[in-house]
Amino acid sequence: MIKFSNIKPADIVMAEYEGQKMIGTVTDLNREDKQVCVETAVQEFWFSPDQLHPIPLDETQLQMLGFQKQPQADGSTKYLKDSFRIMVPPGGDFSKMDIWWREDRRHLTSAIAVHELQNHYYDMTKVELNP
Repeated sequence: MIKFSNIKPADIVMAEYEGQKMIGTVTDLNREDKQVCVETAVQEFWFSPDQLHPIPLDETQLQMLGFQKQPQADGSTKYLKDSFRIMVPPGGDFSKMDIWWREDRRHLTSAIAVHELQNHYYDMTKVELNP
């Protein structure tokens, strides 16, 4: 489940309906009824926050979002998209990473989901992070 307050339009989430999970993009929010409109490959549909699940951030998801992988000499990995950077320590531990854009640096000490990275990216760059 994703907290309603953490969901923003353009976020990529996993929507569940009748036991089936599908990746989709948030297209609209109904704050009054706490409903989230998600467009999947099948259709656009309204979901409650308890039907939405985070997608864990990993290398596959970063590449889907357009990041380029750049291995470092110390075994860590840097991911680049334009001037935005993500540094993952050796071993690919996505629960400890640094993200930065220009002078805004953030040290994350717990694993995050794709929609949370999208929200950090938007907060820092004022540009949506989409595939």
